[in-house]
Amino acid sequence: MDVQELEKVAEAIVADGKGILAADESDGTIKKRFDSIGVESSEETRRAYRELLFTTEGAEEFIGGVILFDETIRQKASDGTPFPRLLESKGIVPGIKVDKGAKPLALAEGETLTEGLDGLRERLTEYRELGARFAKWRAVITIGEEIPSEYCIWTNAHALARYAALCQEGGLVPIVEPEVLMDGDHTIERSFHVTSQTLHAVFTELRDQRVHPEGILLKPNMVLPGYESAEQVSDEEIAQQTIRCFRRHVPAAVPGIVFLSGGQSEEEATRRLNAINALGPHPWKVSFSYGRALQAAALKAWGGHEENIEAAQRAYYHRAKMNSAAQTGTYAPELEKEAVPV
Repeated sequence: MDVQELEKVAEAIVADGKGILAADESDGTIKKRFDSIGVESSEETRRAYRELLFTTEGAEEFIGGVILFDETIRQKASDGTPFPRLLESKGIVPGIKVDKGAKPLALAEGETLTEGLDGLRERLTEYRELGARFAKWRAVITIGEEIPSEYCIWTNAHALARYAALCQEGGLVPIVEPEVLMDGDHTIERSFHVTSQTLHAVFTELRDQRVHPEGILLKPNMVLPGYESAEQVSDEEIAQQTIRCFRRHVPAAVPGIVFLSGGQSEEEATRRLNAINALGPHPWKVSFSYGRALQAAALKAWGGHEENIEAAQRAYYHRAKMNSAAQTGTYAPELEKEAVPV
């Protein structure tokens, strides 16, 4: 294991003003996105859409890494350049989603365990040969009346750590994603408690399984009340509770925390990231790993039409720039006026 190389890659992804574009939507998820704009999800439309994002001029100022799906890492741009090589040529680190999705957890109704460890060592070797330099694995923790159970939290934490150890052995930086879902009517206090339990388990397992903390990135949820909750909280309170939670559980050795957007609107995700960074400095870089919160406006502007590519790229560039500002705590809502009308 080349720990210096792992550290170098992790730090490059979250360099000042940079974060991650999550372009690793599964076939089912990208179909839902395309259905919303009336576009058929085919291998070619998916390729064309990803190329639109990856070739956006100047986005590399704000994007340090891109997470790819298995199909996407094997695809090429119109000029024949493989996507990983295209990204690398812009100074963006290519990554790959490697988990096989959340499946029902045995003897635990309403809870899931993420699968994909079987054959992972061999798959990681292939992905590295295809150009990936980091990987991602998402565990899902649901808040309900009597869940999550300790069983669910620790089983997922164990799998995350096994994945992370295999990644580092294979020369890839693992993005460790324990997502506490915000579905439900729970309070921000309950979210804080469950996120705390989850992070405690994850970092205990990472340590016990010999994972090098300087060579990972953490991709967690922010601490929010459930989306069906009547509780009204400000961006500042969300930032305070999130940082209080993470300071308790995330070692200072971890180079970066890249938050997922988790169903927040584009501007909510940006504002809240900025509010978190406004409370800094923090022991780790605090950045973004957004999918929908970077792509929603671009997807709508594109609409599946080649003549709209430039407008879609402007929309994506703008959101990347706004989140870059939030990564350094310099975002302000007035900056949204910079968006070029499309």
